[in-house]
Amino acid sequence: MNQHLRPEPVPFIDIGAQRLRLGQAIDDAVGRVLTHCQFINGPEVTQLEAALAAFSGARHVVTCASGTDALVMVLMAKGVGRGDAVFCPSFTFCATGEAVALAGATPVFVDVDEATFNMEVNSLKRGIATARRLGLKPKAVMPVDLFGQSADHDAIAAIAEAEGLFILDDAAQAFGASYKGRRLGTFGLATATSFFPAKPLGCYGDGGAIFTDDAQLAETLRSIRVHGQGSDKYDNVRLGLTGRLDTIQAAVLLEKLRIFDDEIAARNKVAERYARSLGNIVTVPRVTEGNTSIWACYTIRLPKGTDRAAFAASLQAQGVPSAIYYVKSVHMQTAYAGYPVADGGLPVCEALSSDVISLPVHAYLDEPTQERVIKAVRDALT
Repeated sequence: MNQHLRPEPVPFIDIGAQRLRLGQAIDDAVGRVLTHCQFINGPEVTQLEAALAAFSGARHVVTCASGTDALVMVLMAKGVGRGDAVFCPSFTFCATGEAVALAGATPVFVDVDEATFNMEVNSLKRGIATARRLGLKPKAVMPVDLFGQSADHDAIAAIAEAEGLFILDDAAQAFGASYKGRRLGTFGLATATSFFPAKPLGCYGDGGAIFTDDAQLAETLRSIRVHGQGSDKYDNVRLGLTGRLDTIQAAVLLEKLRIFDDEIAARNKVAERYARSLGNIVTVPRVTEGNTSIWACYTIRLPKGTDRAAFAASLQAQGVPSAIYYVKSVHMQTAYAGYPVADGGLPVCEALSSDVISLPVHAYLDEPTQERVIKAVRDALT
């Protein structure tokens, strides 16, 4: 090979490889929708909700237009608003806190655990005390199951129960993962997820879903997603949204759900190879015993003093992409700087934002290609 030729870049997430695998099945599924022309609330939407319920163990599934809508809809259904405090981790995508602010309530940001990157319960306790001191009414906890691994749901549930709060689990990055042998979707009052294309279970546009065992909540959510509709579309009984999932996206997701378990197993093989090969030179992510991860992201921590930008540039020169989730925790971002943080600050969120970096991970990352990534990481650090 000519040494001046740049190596073929490694895909960070390979939606194309999955598309090749599904091939005609996706074309046929979309074709069926194009034939029946029920583009809103077509039969595939109901079929997908039933399939997701069977997969997760939740009694009710309400699909919707995005992961953010999923969060907002639950908060609306529960009447969360002005003067209410909702507790969110800050080391996550902004949508978690954004949903709270959009509902008119106050997000109170809490710190995360250094090993799992998920909500830290002592910081949650301090956050509740902070909210009360500020005259806010603690209303809900929104743990995030970050990068594919479940939060510590038992510990969070114990605090929520003691404080009279409901739990809305943000599983946008971890649907398909399990906590102590149970798949996500049945913890707390409700679980929200996203089907953004880059997610392990993603559609070909925006999409989301809400999982709950509460029949009354599910009924309210179905009304909210269609403008707060009552028994008649011109008698709207509450404020709502245009929060529906398109039928074409439901058709795509039905096909992807069939191979999801297989893809989760493949992602775990990729994560195991990374841990074996990189565990001695960087801090690799750790899954808590009893949990499983779907490895939505493979996020490492660089050794102290490493120049992260130079590290990323060195990888890029080898055709290996990387990404930083999250270069700024939510409380450090312009739109959220005015919201309260738990007493004692969020030192772990801030430390993680300064030293994490994510490597390519997907179900179609074969061993030779992954070896290229591993070699590029080792070369960049020596």
